[in-house]
Amino acid sequence: MVKSIVFTALLFITKSFLYAQAISNDDTTKWLNEVIVTSTRTASKLANVAVPVQVISQKTIKQSGALRLKDILQEQAGLSITNGFGAGIQMQGLNPDYTLILINGEPLVGRTAGVLDINRISIGNIKKIEIVKGPSSSLYGSEAMAGVINIITEEPTKQSLETSIRVGFGNPDKGWISPVEALVDKDAFKSTDINLDGATKIKNTSIRYTGNAYYVDGVSYRPYSTLRVPQPIWRITNQVQLNTKIDEKTQFGLFVRQGYDHIKQEFSVGNNGGINNTYGRETNYDVNFNPSIVRQFNKNIKSTLRYYQTLFVGSQKLFFNEKPDSSYVDEFRQHFYRLENQTEINFQNNRLSIGGGYTIDDANSTRYDNINNRKRNTISYAFVQNEWTPSPKLTLIAGARYDHNKLFAAALSPKLAFRYNPNRKLHFKASIGRGFKAPDFRQLYLNFTNNAAGGYSVLGTIDAIKTINQLNTQGLISDLKSDFYKLNTLTPEFSTGINIGGGYILSNKLQFQFNYFLNEIKDMIDYRQVATKTNGAQIFSYINVKNAYTQGIEAEVTWNPYNKLNITSGYQYLVSEDLDDLKNISSRKVFTRNPDGTSRVMTADEYRGLPNRSKHLYNVKFFYEPTDRIFITLRVMYKSNWYVSDRDGNGLINSNDESARGYFLTNVSAGKKLGKTTTLMMGIDNLTNYKDVIYLPNLQGRMIFCSVNIKLK
Repeated sequence: MVKSIVFTALLFITKSFLYAQAISNDDTTKWLNEVIVTSTRTASKLANVAVPVQVISQKTIKQSGALRLKDILQEQAGLSITNGFGAGIQMQGLNPDYTLILINGEPLVGRTAGVLDINRISIGNIKKIEIVKGPSSSLYGSEAMAGVINIITEEPTKQSLETSIRVGFGNPDKGWISPVEALVDKDAFKSTDINLDGATKIKNTSIRYTGNAYYVDGVSYRPYSTLRVPQPIWRITNQVQLNTKIDEKTQFGLFVRQGYDHIKQEFSVGNNGGINNTYGRETNYDVNFNPSIVRQFNKNIKSTLRYYQTLFVGSQKLFFNEKPDSSYVDEFRQHFYRLENQTEINFQNNRLSIGGGYTIDDANSTRYDNINNRKRNTISYAFVQNEWTPSPKLTLIAGARYDHNKLFAAALSPKLAFRYNPNRKLHFKASIGRGFKAPDFRQLYLNFTNNAAGGYSVLGTIDAIKTINQLNTQGLISDLKSDFYKLNTLTPEFSTGINIGGGYILSNKLQFQFNYFLNEIKDMIDYRQVATKTNGAQIFSYINVKNAYTQGIEAEVTWNPYNKLNITSGYQYLVSEDLDDLKNISSRKVFTRNPDGTSRVMTADEYRGLPNRSKHLYNVKFFYEPTDRIFITLRVMYKSNWYVSDRDGNGLINSNDESARGYFLTNVSAGKKLGKTTTLMMGIDNLTNYKDVIYLPNLQGRMIFCSVNIKLK
């Protein structure tokens, strides 16, 4: 398998180099002047970064017509959107649990089953998005095993005021629909987005406010049919950013963000062959408060003190049509507090960053026990990183982070990286790092029984043994599974991540970059059935069981055939496997079923690896600007098939299991500036009207939109 990956990579590189040599050989460094902060937590030029990094500019975001973070991330090379419990990000084949989402370097909280729904995040005031792939626990701690996505907002620099409004409409059943039809067609989907952004400066203080209101006709589907049910969604976001100069060496900053979602819900749940129809609402509220002080003691020493506090409150209330007197209430609250100091010291050819902090993480949930019973974890940590540049061509980075977690053993996360630029056109880089993910509150404290779907229960490990033994004593347990005896204190998941890549700038018209990645995961936490109740309902809990890996290649080509046209193309090839599954297959311990229902030993070539992962991801994007007042974009994304369920019940994924078919998603947009203040824009999301009501129920079909942006000052 490794040979096939390497061969594919070499073939792709060779073809790209041969093609590129025919274009031009003009020197350029325009792609390398971008300054990023996420990869090293200090400002670094892209030319010195030693890990895989993508940067999405504000111009790219605006020209795409994206409204939410999901819209723009789904168009990026090597990123895959998952759809369970909201829209999550899969990076290098690792699930959304392992990707840390930051706003201005601070983490967002409020995950459901490990997924942070990126539809919650408006992108109206984003300056750029930095994506760092590979384990970043040496700088950011838990949840950064796969990488980090850092959303950097626009700072207030000058007085300005602008507003925009965008409206969208569509009906996937009819394909094309006019604006007039959208107003009267009850089956049409409609959306409205309103944005207001203003900044001012008073003496040494700059203030910026951004407000966003968003409405969309969400949708859900009845099981086993294509019957759509309206599920309207309202989202409101407010942000305030303040910077003030205290003296010549000291600056104070403050970032405050508030978000609110309201989702009307009406859906159905399969229950032992029957259907339970439910209706109700879901609300999500979060607020972030982030003051900081930066002190530049001299040209070589800078220190930053940050405080971060965030609150997330999620609430769901449902009623059952078949049982009018019954209801379901689910509430989750999470408070997160962090105080951190980071100091940068520059001397000779070294840049040293040292820091540490203290975190308090509180959670309350009806799924744990009582909403008023607080669960708390505290973490103290310290990190150090040194960036050594012995010559202009070579950069060496070494760092480590130590986390002392109240609920688990301590974790040490080291990392080494280097970048070598033999000349201005060519570079090589490689990194190896250790990442970790601590068990979350749900894996520890969950105490949940779903009476709407067969009465199954999921128990966190802290009380699982005690609870099951009590039920067994009461005669309510019919069967204890072998995994019951494996229940123990959970330990963090650890990964060793290796990234080896490079790039070549052939001219100011063409550049190519590639990366090989390997993530070996130890003690992966998995949920397993541990017991069966006498009424047939299953009981699940969590244990450290899996040793898995993901590996693959990523490649991206950027081509400017002439100044008015920019073309980028990205590809990821992914292999993911559970080493324990492979061992059992080779030992002939795994069985599958023939079409006639008879059992047989499964062969190794039938194994398909970890579920919900596509082997191939591909995109190509065209950005055309015939003049400085007109732009046209075309973006095409492809995702190959992925396996979704274990049809034959042998506990792993093989060729006899159920898979979702691969698909193309095409988005187009165009805009024109009118005068000095107004920009008009039109576009179509999902141009081909692709639909998959079973595996992509939130993909609405073709949506036409138009928008106007007005700069008032």
